[in-house]
Amino acid sequence: MLLIAAALLVSLILGLTFIALHQLRDMRGAAVDPVAQPLTDEQAKSQVLGPAREVVGAGQLKNESASYLLMSCKNADEPPYQGAIYLNFDVPDVLATPKYFDSLATAMTSRRWTEAMPPNRHPGGRTFTRDGVTVIYFRNDDNSNRATMQIYGECRDITDHRRDTTGWVDVTAALTR
Repeated sequence: MLLIAAALLVSLILGLTFIALHQLRDMRGAAVDPVAQPLTDEQAKSQVLGPAREVVGAGQLKNESASYLLMSCKNADEPPYQGAIYLNFDVPDVLATPKYFDSLATAMTSRRWTEAMPPNRHPGGRTFTRDGVTVIYFRNDDNSNRATMQIYGECRDITDHRRDTTGWVDVTAALTR
């Protein structure tokens, strides 16, 4: 009887350990998984610059300015990285902005973008995804005449940039090419 109880206890402990380790791995997420199909730095940039150009044209954005950065998906500076563009543009007055954002959403969905959950802490903002790229836009909290669009690529650039002196790079001119 004691042998059966010991066998059941060992089975229970091994089962619980398996479940705990499996859930721990799930909580870490895709950012720590090995990258199956890595991107070069230029590919990571193109992955977000192409959609930025598309949205600027489709949404007929005015007075846009944009900056690009490779951001770590893991912590402050370790690979893998994702391309990120922060784009600012003019919006109409506060009352007309929802209609303007609706027209921008219509332009994006007509180009195969899928609307996702709205961004946190940005009432009236929108989120869209397509082919691993996420676009988030919302009224700028500091300037009511401007909106901010954040465009994020996939975490697939594994080039080590820990020792690089990187920072935001102006890509405004590249939006109209």
